[in-house]
Amino acid sequence: MDIQNKLAILADAAKYDASCASSGSKRAADVPGGKGLGAQSGMGICHSFTPDGRCVSLLKLLLTNFCVYDCAYCVNRNSSNVARARFTPEEVVRLTLDFYRRNYIEGLFLSSGIIRSPDYTMEQLVRVAKSLRLDHGFRGYIHLKTIPDADRLLLDEAGLYADRLSINVELPSERSLGDLAPQKDVGSIRRSMGSLRLRIDEARAEKKAPRFAPAGQTTQMIVGADATDDRGIIASSALLYGSYGLQRVYYSAFSPIPDAARVLPLKPPPLVREHRLYQADWLMRFYGFAPTEIVTDGGGMLDLEVDPKLAWALANRDRFPVDVNKGAREMLLRVPGVGVKTVNHILAIRRHRTLRLEDLARLRASLPKVRPFVVTADWRPRTLDSAHLRRHLTQDAPRQLSLF
Repeated sequence: MDIQNKLAILADAAKYDASCASSGSKRAADVPGGKGLGAQSGMGICHSFTPDGRCVSLLKLLLTNFCVYDCAYCVNRNSSNVARARFTPEEVVRLTLDFYRRNYIEGLFLSSGIIRSPDYTMEQLVRVAKSLRLDHGFRGYIHLKTIPDADRLLLDEAGLYADRLSINVELPSERSLGDLAPQKDVGSIRRSMGSLRLRIDEARAEKKAPRFAPAGQTTQMIVGADATDDRGIIASSALLYGSYGLQRVYYSAFSPIPDAARVLPLKPPPLVREHRLYQADWLMRFYGFAPTEIVTDGGGMLDLEVDPKLAWALANRDRFPVDVNKGAREMLLRVPGVGVKTVNHILAIRRHRTLRLEDLARLRASLPKVRPFVVTADWRPRTLDSAHLRRHLTQDAPRQLSLF
């Protein structure tokens, strides 16, 4: 099979992995006098985003879609009737360099099905990153999907050449993983994640230590392939963040696959559910919300009509309005329509003068959402019950989804 056909198969096979956002990690070519090929700070075709919002492009593919595992939810499972292909490590290196030189990409996201054994597969992945760094001086971004059952020495070597490592937990609960992917072991996944956390923490604590996965580790959960509700998914994510110091948990809405097993749902969940989970994730990481506060519905699901921050505010009307000139930072962060940067600006400005409603508009707060929940020098909201306020805020809601 020629390399173009391999690329068509293996790039398409990688599309189900959502955990490929880039990072702000820097390497030698990013700094004055740095030598080598590539960098992580240029502009390119936009596919992913750095933490500061910059768009970057990544070559995202599998080393192979052959796999000895037979996970029910995976299109590349052993029993799946799909076209198969396999790159050699040298072919992936050549593709990465060729795409970079044409200014198509700024980095590489590489995963793989399991071939022969976890150790053999992991060795092949490491070989690609090592060759790019040492043989070709590549200083662009590299994200490797690691194999949980692989030898720890291989995982340690991967962290020396990759900017970010990730291990997918796949499903929110141990029971679901046992039902849909019996060949995978939750204990092995968690041990590998714990090992990576220790190595990352050690490298960050010791200034003279070799760089090790400077952009940290991530994971991914499939949403809607099992019966786990949103409350369970959020609780699982909170545990992962607390136990393994993850940079991100990615959520991927289940997509029906060809020749699907009967244990899987026939229809995918609404994509807005995936979006709401990302919003809930943001609330935990940046807004001070506890996991137990986020799902306000007794059925355990996030409200699909309104974002979880607004849903919490509507369920806790007694906590509002908040005086923007006197309110604590913790409560300002809970005001719908106000982001972290806006709150920081409010706290800085009110040291010198009193804020008015027009000041919030200048700070790009979403006034339709903000007005019912704040008091300013020239504004006090009317008293509206939650049901009335919900109708008021949703009747003219924009179709385009936003973070908050």
